[in-house]
Amino acid sequence: MGTLHQVTPGESVDLSEITTAGKDLHDDRDKAEKEFKKFRKRIAELQPVLYAEGKHKLLVVLQAMDAGGKDSTTRSVFEGVNPQGVHVISFKAPSKRELAHDYLWRVHRNVPPLGMIHVFNRSHYEDVLIVRVDELVPQEVWEPRFDQINQFEKFLTETGTTILKFYLHISKDEQKERFQSRLDEPHKHWKFSLQDLEKRKQWDQYRTAFNDVITKCSTEHAPWHVIPADQKWYRNWAVSKILCEKLEELNPQYPPDEPGLDQIVIE
Repeated sequence: MGTLHQVTPGESVDLSEITTAGKDLHDDRDKAEKEFKKFRKRIAELQPVLYAEGKHKLLVVLQAMDAGGKDSTTRSVFEGVNPQGVHVISFKAPSKRELAHDYLWRVHRNVPPLGMIHVFNRSHYEDVLIVRVDELVPQEVWEPRFDQINQFEKFLTETGTTILKFYLHISKDEQKERFQSRLDEPHKHWKFSLQDLEKRKQWDQYRTAFNDVITKCSTEHAPWHVIPADQKWYRNWAVSKILCEKLEELNPQYPPDEPGLDQIVIE
C-alpha cells in the first residue's frame, strides 16, 4: 500500500486481508470530522478555480459492494461545490443504444471536459465485475478488458485527465446492517431491492472479482485507493483528504485579467 490507502502498482491485493474498520486507523473521530469539514471547504474553494482556469480535468471513480456508500460519499464530500462544475454519472444497465457500441463508448462520452470534475458512481469496471459474476459474457470476452481499461485510462491521463479511483471497502456484516436499516426505516425503502439479497449471495464471487480489478488495474497513471468504509466518518475523511490533496497538487489559478479592466467605468 502506498500513501493513505493507495494500492502500489503490481501489488497483489486480497481484500479479505485489508481492514474495513477506519475506526482502527484513526483514534480521534471528533478531530477527523473537523478535518473533513476543512477538506470539504477547501474542495469547494478550489473547484470554481479549476472551472475558471479550464486547464485540468478530474475524474473520480467510485466502486463498492452494494450499500458500500457511493451515493452518500458523493453527497458528503461534494456538499457546497458549485454544481455547474461537478457532474455525477451513474452507470446502470446499458441501454440498447449503448449495447450497440463497444463497452467503453458510454464511458468515454462521459469523461470530464476541461475545467470539470466528473464523478462516476459505478463505471467501466462493471464490465469486469457484474458481467463476470453473472456470466453475462464468457471469460474470453471479459479477461482482455483489464488491459483495455488500463490502456483507456492511460490515454485519458496522457490527454490531460487526472483520475482518482476509490474502492469503498465495507464488511459483509456492515452491508447486512445497512440493508436492515433500509428495511427498518420507511423513507429508505426506495433504496432496497430484493435483487440486493441475490447480490449478497454472490459476495465471495464479487470479492474475487474486485481483487482482480484492484490488482490488475492499479497503475502509475491511475492507482486504486482502498478506503475502509464501515465508518462513514472515516470514509469521508479519507476520500476528502485525498481529493483535496490532488486539487492542491493541480494548483489551479484564476486566469489573468483582461487588460484595461481597471479603467472601466460602468455608468
